Amino acid sequence: MRVGPAGWSYTDWAGYVYPARRAKGFHEATYLAEFFDTIEINTSFYGPMRADHAKLWVERVSANPRFLFTAKLWQKFTHDPVTTREDERVVREGFDVLRGAGKLGAVLAQFPFSFHRNAENMVGLTVLLQRFADYPLAVELRHASWNAPETFAMLREYGAAFCNIDQPIIGRSIEPRDFVIGAEGGRKDFGKGQRRDAGGAEVRGELGGAGGDEEFDPGLPTEGRAAATGVAIAPIGYIRLHGRRYDTWFSDDPAMPSFERYNYLYSTEELAPWAGRVRNESAVAQKVFAVTNNHYLGKGVVNALQLLSMLKGAKVNVPEPLRAKYPELEKIADRPVERPTLFPMG
Repeated sequence: MRVGPAGWSYTDWAGYVYPARRAKGFHEATYLAEFFDTIEINTSFYGPMRADHAKLWVERVSANPRFLFTAKLWQKFTHDPVTTREDERVVREGFDVLRGAGKLGAVLAQFPFSFHRNAENMVGLTVLLQRFADYPLAVELRHASWNAPETFAMLREYGAAFCNIDQPIIGRSIEPRDFVIGAEGGRKDFGKGQRRDAGGAEVRGELGGAGGDEEFDPGLPTEGRAAATGVAIAPIGYIRLHGRRYDTWFSDDPAMPSFERYNYLYSTEELAPWAGRVRNESAVAQKVFAVTNNHYLGKGVVNALQLLSMLKGAKVNVPEPLRAKYPELEKIADRPVERPTLFPMG
């Protein structure tokens, strides 16, 4: 089980996650690798990762032998219906450097909410799975129409992971899933969800499986239901937490700063079910990655540390700047606060 934040290059992390004054040679990835065993590379979503950058990042995290990067696939493959062999060649250059160094944990294909399940998109997803089948692949699908047995059968066929996400549940947003463990495929009690309508009012409904998804066939046989509720389908597991900012998630207000979508701090009570999902996936997957994407002012780092502490059942190493900004981290910090002194201590 590896837990870590999404990305590392945020100006608002200065003085929060990172020291306000940085020593010569400071690099964000090196610093984060002291606290986490994974980071999700986000820049690869906006353009192909350069091979020289990938090589540098491998060197930057070399002090942590357990460390593995995950990297997002270039959005051209998930948001644009037309791609070329040259697009594929350049996008592989950076991934292959990480893979060759043994540092590529997963490649994440993140599809937008507007990507609904229909015949055309099923073909498109199949083509993507075929093209990148040689990587440890995870697929993030945000629309509830993908919560169907056909989706999981396809992912299972190509050994790709279903990315289990926490996002504001508005309208037809896909809900978190609780994975069935065991050959008998017995269905779990998923509890109550956090679904809301477009106005933000809470709508009670069942999480996971077919809860609230009118496209799920209620007449599906028991064995079909077991498959649809999420039996592990790949060697890896992938979980992403985006926060729950209902008021900004689908906002089209041009004056709204983009970071406000991710300006959310999970409570420990909200994180606890996700710790359970990570554990459940780790029982059947070789590697599980849990990534916090609620990045504004280091909130994702706070929640990643809390989630890591829950999974370990122990206190963890906490960055000093973040500890000063978020006092709730004091209870999980494994060492006393560093107090500056005028003279060196003997």
